Amino acid sequence: MSRAGSRKSIFITGAASGIGRATAKLFAEGGWFVGAYDVDVTGLSALTQEIGSENCITGKLDVVDRPGFEKSLAAFSEATGGKMDLLFNNAGIGKGGPFAEQPFEEMLQLVNVNLIGVLNGIYASLDMLKATENSLCFSTSSSSATYGIPGIAVYSATKHAVKGLTEALSIEFRDIGVRVADTLPGLIDTNILPEGTAENASTEGMFRITQPIEIAKAVWASYHDDPNRLHWFVPEEIAELDKASALDPEGTRDGIAAQGVLNQKEDDA
Repeated sequence: MSRAGSRKSIFITGAASGIGRATAKLFAEGGWFVGAYDVDVTGLSALTQEIGSENCITGKLDVVDRPGFEKSLAAFSEATGGKMDLLFNNAGIGKGGPFAEQPFEEMLQLVNVNLIGVLNGIYASLDMLKATENSLCFSTSSSSATYGIPGIAVYSATKHAVKGLTEALSIEFRDIGVRVADTLPGLIDTNILPEGTAENASTEGMFRITQPIEIAKAVWASYHDDPNRLHWFVPEEIAELDKASALDPEGTRDGIAAQGVLNQKEDDA
C-alpha cells in the first residue's frame, strides 16, 4: 500500500511558509496526505515536525526547474499510488518599484517563477490529475490580476497570465475530468511583503491585511464546497475591483492613478 493509503492527496509548491504552509497544515488536519515542496528546506523540515512525517512527503523544488519538478512528482506519485486530488501551484515571488528602474534579469525571474513555474506544474501533473476522479488544478493568482498595478507591473502581468490560463483551462480540462480554479488574494501577511507593510496596513476595506489561513480555507472550499466556482477572491470585496475594471477600464485606471499607488505588493507564497 502507498504511504498515502486511502487518503486524498495535495501537492503544494511554495509550502514552506505563508499561504503554502497554512494550506499544508489545514489539509493535513483535514485528513489529507500532503506533498510539500519549496526551495526552503529548513522551512519544510519545520513543517514536517508540525504535521507529522506520516502525513506528508517533502522535497526541495525550484518550480523553474522542469526536470526537478518531474523528479519531485515521481516521488509524490510513488507515495500516493499515482493519484493527485489537488495540485496547488502556489510558489511565487514579488518585487516592486518603477518599471524603468527594474533590472531586466529580475523581471525575467518574476516571469519564470510566477508563470513558467505554474506551467511546469500543470504539465508535469496532468497525467496524475487525469488519473484521479474529481481532481482540481488550483493556482495562486492575485488581486493585481484584476487590473495592472503600477509599481508591480511585471508581477501584475504574471498574475494576469495565471488568471487567463485558469479561465482557458477550466474549459479545456472539462473533457478530461479535471477542474480548474484560482485564488486572487489581496494584502496577505506573508514574507513577500516589504518590511513594515503588515504592521502599517489597514484593517478595513478590500486591501485590509489578511492572514494566510484565509487563502488556505479558499483552497479547501474550492475542492469541497463549491466545485463550480472559478475565481476565489480573498477578501470577497476584490471581486468588485475585478468587475469595475472589466466594465470601465479607463475609469479604473484613473482611479488607481489618483490614489498614487506605487510599490504596492501583495499575496503569495
